[in-house]
Order: sequence, then structure tokens, then C-alpha cells
Amino acid sequence: MQSADGRRPWTFYAYAAFFTLFVLFLYGPMTVIYILSFQGPSGGMTFPMNGVSLHWFDALFSQSRVGDIAGSFTRSIGLAAVVAVVTVVLSVIAGLGFRRRFRGSVFAFYLAIASLIMPGLFVGLGIALTFRLLGLQTDWLTSGLGAQLTWTLPFGLLIMFAVLGRFNRSYEEAATDLGATSWQRLREVTLPMLLPGIIGVALFGFTLSYDELARTSLTAGSKNTLPLEIWAMTTNVTSPALYAHGRVVRGDHPCPDVDRRHSTPAGPRRPARDPDIDGVVQWLSQTAAARSRSWASPSDSARPWRSTISA
Repeated sequence: MQSADGRRPWTFYAYAAFFTLFVLFLYGPMTVIYILSFQGPSGGMTFPMNGVSLHWFDALFSQSRVGDIAGSFTRSIGLAAVVAVVTVVLSVIAGLGFRRRFRGSVFAFYLAIASLIMPGLFVGLGIALTFRLLGLQTDWLTSGLGAQLTWTLPFGLLIMFAVLGRFNRSYEEAATDLGATSWQRLREVTLPMLLPGIIGVALFGFTLSYDELARTSLTAGSKNTLPLEIWAMTTNVTSPALYAHGRVVRGDHPCPDVDRRHSTPAGPRRPARDPDIDGVVQWLSQTAAARSRSWASPSDSARPWRSTISA
């Protein structure tokens, strides 16, 4: 939009500057990680650059690698796919069920979204304690799946409520008048019209699951998902290999030949331990007591659960 003399108003430049800052804020950290992943062999984790090389990409797949990148990535993708499917199915069923008022619907709705206001660490702790009381082992595909569903289902349900709130039921009534059965009406009218929202729920569930850390940290069992593996690397990897790992995860591998050169099995890796539930409970009780006395935040040394993630 231009003024009569052909010049743009000042609001155009203000919005352009704001958008530029937004883009820098969004992609600036990612760009810095990309650049630092090409540090030389003697380079550190910050600027200045000490040469340019593919050394740290090579180190990821060498015998001295420190993380199960391929395994954790595969587990995260598989878990996220399962979470997305379950979230879509349950959200669609619940959304269709809530189209009609029933006794206790308000209570059921708030109960479904209550996990959003509960800290993820406490949710994971509760699920891990429940599995322990039942004599079951925590695993990324059982307890980890349940923990992540407590995070994705409320969002999927809210999205379906928004989609169904704009749904015109006259199309269903027309299908019924034309002789369609309930199943035909659902399959050929309702679900196709809800498809964009269903795709949104699936993508939302997949993304939330793929990036989930707090709820999974105590429920994944002895095998890490990708966020847990990255967190473990931040505690014991102090080299640009961590940045190279980020590029590989995003599919931006600059040198595919590195995989073939180092396709030999890596050395034995210390397996991750099951979460120390007793230690977590002790830390939580100590933290609550300390905060009630002095409102001081606990130090990192008082958090024994972190060692279980980096194992």
C-alpha cells in the first residue's frame, strides 16, 4: 500500500522490521548450530571458528561415538507415529461423542484436559510409580506411550472441538434423507469433511510426541528416545559433535559417505538404567521442603534423576 506521492507509510517499515526480527529469532539459533557443526578438529562449541571441516560428522559414526543416534531416532519416529494414530482415533471419537450434551459432559471435558496443567515430570513420575506398584517394567512403547498420550490427547480433543463447532450438520441430515445409513453417513460425509482437522490433529500429535522430554524421562525404560538421547549428550558431550548431531537429525547431512565409511558396529555402549524412582521421590520431597522454608530453587546437584537420563 502506497500513499499519493508513491511512498510507503511508516507502518510498512515497522512491520517489515518486526517480521525480520521474528525470522532472526526463529532461525538464528538454528543457523548458528549449522555453522558451528563445521568446526575444525581443534574447535570448540562457541565462536570463533578454528577451521572448517567435517570432522564432527565423522566422529558421530566412528567407534568413539557417545550416543545411539540411529536407535533413538527410530524409536522416536515409531512412537510418534503410534501416538499420532491413537490421538486421531480417540480425538475423533470423543469429538463426535461430545456433539450432544450428556450428564457429566462438563466434568468429563475438564477431566480430559486436566493433564495440561499438571507438570510433565509429575505425570511421568505417577505413571512410573503405577507401573512399579503393578510389577511391570517401564518401556518406551507402553508406559512411554501412555505418558505422551496425556500430553497429545487434550490438544487433539480441543482441535476436534473447534473443527466440529463449525461443522454444518445439514449435510448429515441430507445424507440421511437420501437413505444413507449411520456408517455410510460417517464414512462418506462426516469424515471427509473433517479430514483437514484430522490431519491437523495427526501432525500436532506427531510433533508433540517427537519432541517430548519431561513425561518420557521417567517412563521410557532402559532405551532412550531421541530427545532423551540429545539430553544425555548435553551432559557428557562437550564438542561440536552435538551440533553435527542436530544437523543429521534434521536430514541435513553434508556428507553421506561418512555413513558408509563408518558402518562398522560401534563399541559397547553403557545401557541406560531404569529411572531411580526412589531418588526422584526423595528429591521432590526435599525440594518442596526447601521451597517452603526459603523459596530457594534447588541446585542441580540435588536432582539425582538427571543422572538416570545421561546413563
